[in-house]
Amino acid sequence: MVDNPIPVDMRKIRGDKPALLHVKELLLSIGVAETEIDKAIEDNQLDLLIIEHMMIGQSPQMNEDELLERTGLDRGTARRFWRALGFTEVESTERVFTDFDAEAIEMMQELIRLGIADEERAIQLARVIGSSVARIAEAQVTMSQVLVAKDDSVDSAELLAVAMVVLLPKLARVMEYAWRRHLQAAARRAWTYRQETDEQGPTNLAVGFADMVGFTYLAQQLDEAALAQIVARFESVAHNTIVEGGGRVVKMIGDEAMFVAEDMSSAASIALDLAEAYADDDLLSDVRVGLSYGPVLLWDGDYYGSVVNRASRIVNIANPGSVLVSGEFHSALFEDPRFTFRPLRPRVLKDIGRTELWSMSRAGSGQDDANRRLGVRWRKLSEVIRDLEELKDHGQRLITSAVQTHGGESVGSEVEVSLEKRDFPTG
Repeated sequence: MVDNPIPVDMRKIRGDKPALLHVKELLLSIGVAETEIDKAIEDNQLDLLIIEHMMIGQSPQMNEDELLERTGLDRGTARRFWRALGFTEVESTERVFTDFDAEAIEMMQELIRLGIADEERAIQLARVIGSSVARIAEAQVTMSQVLVAKDDSVDSAELLAVAMVVLLPKLARVMEYAWRRHLQAAARRAWTYRQETDEQGPTNLAVGFADMVGFTYLAQQLDEAALAQIVARFESVAHNTIVEGGGRVVKMIGDEAMFVAEDMSSAASIALDLAEAYADDDLLSDVRVGLSYGPVLLWDGDYYGSVVNRASRIVNIANPGSVLVSGEFHSALFEDPRFTFRPLRPRVLKDIGRTELWSMSRAGSGQDDANRRLGVRWRKLSEVIRDLEELKDHGQRLITSAVQTHGGESVGSEVEVSLEKRDFPTG
């Protein structure tokens, strides 16, 4: 992050006008009442006023009744639509809606009228869009200092106003670009599958889960900043490794990544790459990976079915740094000379039953490679043990010194003070 994410000389924008006058003119130009502006200045909330009015680009002008009258939509359907998008309902007399809201409803009605989607599918699509975009918006606010309140609401308001003009259109274009590219790729995959199978049912895919070992313990021990660094690093390594290997990241769930791949060998390579990448990363602990293969159901941008459940259960019993695969995955790939498989005893998985399992590795990796990864893990562990021993020795010296100095009295307080001044090693 940088201190000033928008490298704009405000004087070139506002000229000789004071920042306050510049912001007032911007708000007045979109129809905000001067009394509302003055109240926001008095309450030191001018930046909040910018968010409420300029983020959409229009000031609220309609209540729910007026919005429904304009669009011809019934109240029940409209409220289902808002809930699907993730918006809370408001009082029917409260003026919170703009032309922007009316256009969204009219576009949904147009999709239904053209026969592209019926009402239920339109609501379902709205639900997917709402949940996905909500996450994007949260990430953008978290990562951008522009959208976070500053101490001075006038300076903050002016920076926000510039962001509305400069930043938002660019972000919207990037989102549209990514959406179009992903839509093209998804349509191409669907077309290819229909050409090859002449079916419309479930698709056969390799499904994988990668789970970071010890994350729960880390979450309890680290402060928010350190934990955020761990999560960001985990997601970065997972995303880059999966995409570079030809797979698709379905979702990240804290310490776990779910991915899919059409090509079996690509899925196998991704799983092994993930295990190796995390073993070699000094910041992160190992991951364990579970793989399964078979028919899956794609619904609302996610994948469902017994294959997904099996991969999710397999990863939970894998050892750190290892890749376990189901019997179906092994049967589909065991002749590939790039990989070797070692049978494990069958395990009873929750809600699945007795499951055949195989441990997978690269052909020719041999014991040297396994020893190398084991050596990395032991090095990390030895560093932690060394730091704990240092703490133990220091604590014993403090207690001995306190006993000698005070004859055993107030030992606890002496140790506590010394510990507070101590710079402990961080493994």
